[in-house]
Amino acid sequence: MTIRSATLEDLSEIVKIGSQCYSEEEAISETEYRERLMAYPHHFWILEESGEIVAFINGPAINEDHIEDELFHTPDFHREDGAYQSILGVNTAPKHQKKGYASTIMEQVIADAKAQGRRGCVLTCKLDLINYYKKFGFQNNGISKSVLAGHTWYDMILLF
Repeated sequence: MTIRSATLEDLSEIVKIGSQCYSEEEAISETEYRERLMAYPHHFWILEESGEIVAFINGPAINEDHIEDELFHTPDFHREDGAYQSILGVNTAPKHQKKGYASTIMEQVIADAKAQGRRGCVLTCKLDLINYYKKFGFQNNGISKSVLAGHTWYDMILLF
């Protein structure tokens, strides 16, 4: 198992996995993934098993302690010295789910954010994932202002 930064060569597999993990309304376009890869490649983690991409996490470093919907559609908010590592997506290819890959890559993201001197990590999630993120130490800050894809989202924060 290897965790590394994503490259543009990974784009087609990232798009494929992302489209399998989200509804059509939630899905990120190939163009948006490309823009993210170009804007913040060191904030785009890939987990490979036997040379196959099985999971990825991505998000810009930001100064806000919560996620705004605009972050999902433009990389312009990335600040390399941002106080928080945002997590816009935790994606595992369906055939590799329930094997601990998401937890492994999440632990790496958290460790990297700590090593980079960030204040913490932030994400939004649906109600059924709150307890999953609490396992990593995230706290639920209540219902988010996010209206992405018409869902109810919850602001989660992990402070270091």
